[in-house]
Amino acid sequence: MLKQVTDQMHRTISVPDSPQRIVSLVPSQTELLHWLGCSNEVVGQTLFCIHPKNMHQSKPRIGGTKTLSLAKIENLHPDLVIGNKEENSKDQIETLALQYPVWMSDIQDLNEALAMIEQIGSLVNKESQAKQLVDQIKTSFTQLVPIAPTTVLYLIWRKPWMAAGAQTFIGDMLGRMGLQNGCTSTRYPELSNDDIRTINPQHIFLSSEPYPFKEKHIEELKLLVPNATITLVDGELFSWYGSRLQYAANYFQQLIHAISPQSLDLPTHS
Repeated sequence: MLKQVTDQMHRTISVPDSPQRIVSLVPSQTELLHWLGCSNEVVGQTLFCIHPKNMHQSKPRIGGTKTLSLAKIENLHPDLVIGNKEENSKDQIETLALQYPVWMSDIQDLNEALAMIEQIGSLVNKESQAKQLVDQIKTSFTQLVPIAPTTVLYLIWRKPWMAAGAQTFIGDMLGRMGLQNGCTSTRYPELSNDDIRTINPQHIFLSSEPYPFKEKHIEELKLLVPNATITLVDGELFSWYGSRLQYAANYFQQLIHAISPQSLDLPTHS
């Protein structure tokens, strides 16, 4: 039996009532499917679907998120393909959609991520589990105490420098921390050294992905913006919009505590 559903790109598609052979094209959504209890139904995933580790090691891999092997996907005979507008190539998605039900997410903020979780929960008949997860995430973000407004530059790449800018999921996470994004003109701008000096952020976050920033890059940026606080951050907790979100708000609170001047331990008086 098939049912009609509308995905986050407003496409109406026919999907099986109970999908049994799912190919997941996005790491955070692969992890979500595992969390919902659909590990057995996932028959293929990308090279970057590294969580959970046992699925990464045991499931067939069908290429990168933007370099899918359509032949490998065809050999898996999926009855549902789950992708994302930003992560996957439009041309490849359109080709897959000619042959399979392809459900697409489109996520730029927390609310859209929570809607995706509920919709995928409905796709795979795990509505109650999805609602439990969404409620948990909502509660954790409600309890997040933001930092006093300060500017931040969130770098995702080097040579050239690239940042997460306006209308990105990372940008929404920064805003929920109380931080003001130093890049607001485009989504993922390339920056010169002079651009970074001009932005002159109070904080610079160096993401662990997609570029694997290390301690040595802190010194490199200190030469450009000597007064900035430069911090290595967990890119997965800023950008994975599936079940990993249940840990994000707590991580952000710890990060706020670490970078905030008010985080210094003060003497208590009885």
